[in-house]
Amino acid sequence: MTMQHQPAARAAVMSDVARLAGVSHQTVSRVLNNHPSVRQETRERVLRAVHQLNYRPNALARGLAARRSKVIGVISFDTILYGPAATLLGIERAARAAGYGINIVTLERLDRSGVAAAIDALSEQSVAGVVLIAPMVSAAVAVHGLPTGVPAVLVEPGVDGELPSVSVDQVAGARLAVEHLLALGHETVVHIAGPRDWLEARDRLEGWRLALETAGRRVPPVITGDWSPRAGYEIGKSLGERRDVSAVFCANDHQALGLLRALHQRRVRVPEDVSVVGFDDIPEAEYFTPPLTTVRQDFDEVGRRCVAALLDLLNGSVGDARPSPVEPTLVVRASSGGRPS
Repeated sequence: MTMQHQPAARAAVMSDVARLAGVSHQTVSRVLNNHPSVRQETRERVLRAVHQLNYRPNALARGLAARRSKVIGVISFDTILYGPAATLLGIERAARAAGYGINIVTLERLDRSGVAAAIDALSEQSVAGVVLIAPMVSAAVAVHGLPTGVPAVLVEPGVDGELPSVSVDQVAGARLAVEHLLALGHETVVHIAGPRDWLEARDRLEGWRLALETAGRRVPPVITGDWSPRAGYEIGKSLGERRDVSAVFCANDHQALGLLRALHQRRVRVPEDVSVVGFDDIPEAEYFTPPLTTVRQDFDEVGRRCVAALLDLLNGSVGDARPSPVEPTLVVRASSGGRPS
């Protein structure tokens, strides 16, 4: 008789325990780490689920909790782009103010294997918890590479899951830019979008579209570029030839820089002929020719909220995993003006 091999049963993970006990992932973590803030009834329900599922807590997660240090691990990707770099600086400032240092691991790609390797590297430093800066769609997969039980906070919008997250309201920021241009009398606004695999680019595009649709205006075809001045310049060479374009919203300030140069070379005046608005308010934006109207993100506030959320996890506090996003502001300078007559 030939015996058939049965597939091995999948080992239970923390989300299985949470589902059976009817509690959150964070509550299971607090019970396993013996935090005093959990009600006795809830603690007993979680422990029954642990026993029923024969759950074995992740060794790495236990090690991190048991050897908690005054260092926060930050996982990011290798980039010099302003947004992620400014986010990292905001986290560092907030950590220092809270009495923590940071240990940074940069990855070429935010994929599952990379995140797992980064966690291993940070565990050797006995970090207290982890902040993952995840601006790309690939991060939606990468966050599942985090071992269960590791205190972690996610930075960036658009990734649903159990991890607490902090973000800037990119949709609202784009709407501020477009509504400003419409209020100046422009019939519609052309958008130079960022890369399709970036969450911020998707949200800014969505905000642009919503602002035009809400105002009952025509939605022009999207023009997609990358984040570079070169992209803005190359796109601007063709936009500068069009007489139906009076206002452009760029997905970031570097695109706007390239666009301004292309328009200048074609003797298109800004803002007399075409108004331009960017996004980010990089330090150089007020020194462009003309100074750039743009949307400012408060990266220091992002950093403060990240560190506060992580410290809440470490202290066993129950917080909102999806708090209100940080509100951006519009900075009006000389690159935007009324519709040409």
